[in-house]
Amino acid sequence: MKEDKNFYIVDKSVLPEIFLKVMEVKKLLESKKEKTVQDAVSRVGISRSAFYKYRDAVYPLYENTRGRTVTLAVNLDHTPGLLSATLNSIAEEGANILTINQNIPINGVANVTITIETNEMKGELAQLMKKIEMLNGVQSLKIIARE
Repeated sequence: MKEDKNFYIVDKSVLPEIFLKVMEVKKLLESKKEKTVQDAVSRVGISRSAFYKYRDAVYPLYENTRGRTVTLAVNLDHTPGLLSATLNSIAEEGANILTINQNIPINGVANVTITIETNEMKGELAQLMKKIEMLNGVQSLKIIARE
């Protein structure tokens, strides 16, 4: 019987340490800073069995979104040029904008939903999100859907 898989987006600050160490091992192997799993797990301080147990269950957000669509919900101050700056940030990272839906600003805040395609992105989705959050006037940013 095939089991159903459920995925969650969880802030890394609440994850058990083992998951963070598994991610560190994966990063060492991917960057070729360590050549073998044994060398990487020894460097990080976990067992090979722990790595193999969790390696397919934990991964960074960007790894699971490469080549997919992601829908972002952004609350922006009603400031001229802020939506344009947000869209430029997305374009600069190489994401393709599929849809934009902006509501009429209420109490000086506009809710914008943007769906992007991530297969041509230069960096990670997390990097793009930080870039947008740093824009003056961005009140909040969330991922509300992934396909």
